[in-house]
Amino acid sequence: MGDPGAVVVGADGVGAVLPPSGPPVLAPDPATLLAALDPAVRWVTWSAEAVSPAIRAGARLDRTWDVAEVHRLCHGSWEAGPELAWAAARGIDPQGAPNAPSGDLFDLLSAELPPEELVRPDGYLRADAVTGAWLTTPERCAAFAEAARWVARRQHEGRTAAGPRALAAAHAESAAAVLCVELESEGLPIDREAARRLVTEAAGDEPRTLAEELAGREERDAPVLAAVPGTGHVDLRNPAQVKTMLARAGVDVPSTRKGVLEAHVGVHPVVPALLEWRRRERIATTYGWRWLREHVGADDRLRGDWAACDGAAGRMTAQAGLHNLPAELRPAVAADAGWVFVRADLGQVEPRVLAAVSRDAAFAAATRAADLYAPVAARLGVERSIAKVAVLAAMYGQRSGPAAEALRGLEHEYPVAMAYLQRAQDAGRRGEPVRTFGGRLVRTDAVGRDGGEDEGREALSSGRGRFARNAVIQGSAAELFKAWAATVRVAVRPLRGRIVLCLHDELLVHAPAESAQEVAAAIDRALTDAGRRWLGGEQVRFVADTSVVRRWSEVT
Repeated sequence: MGDPGAVVVGADGVGAVLPPSGPPVLAPDPATLLAALDPAVRWVTWSAEAVSPAIRAGARLDRTWDVAEVHRLCHGSWEAGPELAWAAARGIDPQGAPNAPSGDLFDLLSAELPPEELVRPDGYLRADAVTGAWLTTPERCAAFAEAARWVARRQHEGRTAAGPRALAAAHAESAAAVLCVELESEGLPIDREAARRLVTEAAGDEPRTLAEELAGREERDAPVLAAVPGTGHVDLRNPAQVKTMLARAGVDVPSTRKGVLEAHVGVHPVVPALLEWRRRERIATTYGWRWLREHVGADDRLRGDWAACDGAAGRMTAQAGLHNLPAELRPAVAADAGWVFVRADLGQVEPRVLAAVSRDAAFAAATRAADLYAPVAARLGVERSIAKVAVLAAMYGQRSGPAAEALRGLEHEYPVAMAYLQRAQDAGRRGEPVRTFGGRLVRTDAVGRDGGEDEGREALSSGRGRFARNAVIQGSAAELFKAWAATVRVAVRPLRGRIVLCLHDELLVHAPAESAQEVAAAIDRALTDAGRRWLGGEQVRFVADTSVVRRWSEVT
């Protein structure tokens, strides 16, 4: 790591910047802090969110070390506050970290710490520094920044010892955390009029009173209840009552989930009516008028909270519907006048990642084809559709169904890849953690329990095994995606392009129309570069479907 810089933003815009060499810059205001942030330096932060005021103000933090994200990577936990990362680096019990002051009598009776001391006599950080309440002067911010740099060095030593992939993953996770702050700030462009029209079609006119809102509910319910006359009052939002209603209509289902209902569409008219009700109800209650008011700003941008990883295998997550927007509302996601979206979606990413992380030379050879499933099918002597189902079943731990024979063929033709998955599944069944390609610790002991006492033990073991089998692939694919997104973020900046959405394996870049083709080419080059760095070579080919559209719904 050498000697990185460190930055802390405190209360009311004060802060401190510790350059790699030389005296600290004590910043009494945001302008001084921004001027001291050299884009060429790798900056240590406690978290990207902790320095979000600087990022939102335009700081170019292209090379960072995010203490929180690296802690999550190493320890397989979601909680990653400064007190926990500090304790882990010091080798002291994280559970012993002090709670934040509450201002009650017990705080007054506790042993007082000198006001300028950051570290307590027992080795823990003072709690009011962790909450930010203590960071009221540039000098205090400088002390907190130096503590972050110390933790980062310890983390860097651990990642370096784990190998170059682990170090590269730490860099990519840190960059993804900065990207998340930028995504929150930039927002997703929305055509407000189109959004209002689409919501109106699904949920009716915007209600002005509670009575109008209740009337809208009754209007949505009416076609379903009319399909089963004489049933009396049925609360369609109560699954038990819906199941009883369906049973009276001769439709016996174990649940009212969409997939279950779709298998009974031809049995009775109430089923398609109920499916249409579900679609309209979801928009009305989750993506309706309240959603528009709360999450689409006056500048016609949809904003929500972003996180660089979830609490499981490490995928990026977003709130406010950014990761769950119904297809019916995608026409409302529209580029600004004179701008376009360049959309890129990783193709067949999980099987390609399996080839990469397992080091199966035969499976890696199949990735040289634009369609990976075609050479796999030829090798197995089955139709492409069967080969696809078999590969996906292998990654999700399913051994029954029409692809069962082909799955056995996979084990014969690609034994290295299949053994890699089986080792992960065996570890998961034992409740042991597994690690992704980049070294993220993924815990399996938190996977839930189903069934009774004896049945539950076997179900728990099986569930953990399937989870682990897929987590090593899904988590590794997330690492590749973030490495790609971080590369794209910098590559499209000279063309005025900005990433505005990361959706699992898909990127949406907002760019001037005249730069669209250049941006598309930059995105494709970035995938080649990121894939090479992530894998440490070019043994596996990664591909993306890239297109230029005005509205997200135009993507085919």
